[in-house]
Amino acid sequence: MALSARTAPKSRGEDYLVLRVLTGEEVVRLGEAMIDYGKKTGKKNFDRDGDNVKRSTAVLLIGLKDAKPLGLNCGACGWDSCQALSSPQEGPEFKGPHCFWRAVDLGIAVGSAVKTASLHNVDNRIMYRAGVVARQLGLIEADVVLAVPLSASGKNIYFDRKE
Repeated sequence: MALSARTAPKSRGEDYLVLRVLTGEEVVRLGEAMIDYGKKTGKKNFDRDGDNVKRSTAVLLIGLKDAKPLGLNCGACGWDSCQALSSPQEGPEFKGPHCFWRAVDLGIAVGSAVKTASLHNVDNRIMYRAGVVARQLGLIEADVVLAVPLSASGKNIYFDRKE
């Protein structure tokens, strides 16, 4: 999965991805921290997703780090030119803003990774919440992170969830 993400097409062939695989106690630590984060902030479903992560065998983290604007001056980021796009600043959960096309690169990489999991019949789910907490715990050094927990059991643990 990490290989699929790494080799996924990227704008202008420039790679700003960072990847990390979590197993064992790191997976449990992430899940427990997600539950705690949800309680502390009052944000919905961190507990539900944290429980899913705790029950996972592994978690693939995929993030963007120090991604430079593509230079198209397309305005997709909300600015008239790439020079006007401000440097990413620390936000409540991630650093931003980022060039729209770099975010597309992240999405393509995540899609490539979950496609590979699917080809091997590994249950998975793309989780924003797990990415937030993995970044806060310092499990990966990135500006924006998405997480893909993995499970191989008799029933997919990431679906038939409440809400």
